[in-house]
Amino acid sequence: MDNTELSLEAKIEGFLFYKAEPVSFKDISVAFKVDSEEVKNSLEILKENLKNRGISLVLNDREAMLGTVAEMSSFFEEMRKEELNKELSRASLETLSVVLYKEKVSRADIDYIRGVNSGFILRNLQIRGLVDKHSDSKDSRVFVYSPSVELLAHLGVSKISELPDYEIVIKNLQERVDQISNENNTE
Repeated sequence: MDNTELSLEAKIEGFLFYKAEPVSFKDISVAFKVDSEEVKNSLEILKENLKNRGISLVLNDREAMLGTVAEMSSFFEEMRKEELNKELSRASLETLSVVLYKEKVSRADIDYIRGVNSGFILRNLQIRGLVDKHSDSKDSRVFVYSPSVELLAHLGVSKISELPDYEIVIKNLQERVDQISNENNTE
């Protein structure tokens, strides 16, 4: 289906789902090449469309994001407790390794290195207290992920460069990024 057939509300819903984090009205406006008034009207329609569903639209005066309805909070709390008691999956360990060795890395860079969307895994790592999410000092529209102090303490290191084989892993990561970049440029 060509997304031009979708309503602006549907496009925004998909965009917010994909981003999995707060998105400014301005960024939505730029993404879909519409004015801010159209964005606000579409957000109101989307909010109404999501009533009596498990997903809700969370808004403040400048940002929007998708969330779950309050009625599901106890259900999710139980799931969260269960998740925290499980071992980390291979995908979680892979994502955590990228965050550890790259230190301050955007979700887009993690996705690029891993080749898959890492939003859900990053959220789980945040819930577990293993990674922290901050605004990028170079671009306030972007978030970067870094290892939490608790994680470093658990690993017995006081700084990232003390991680095992730090220099080798950094070199291998950069080679992998270069390889992916070259493959994408030849396609």
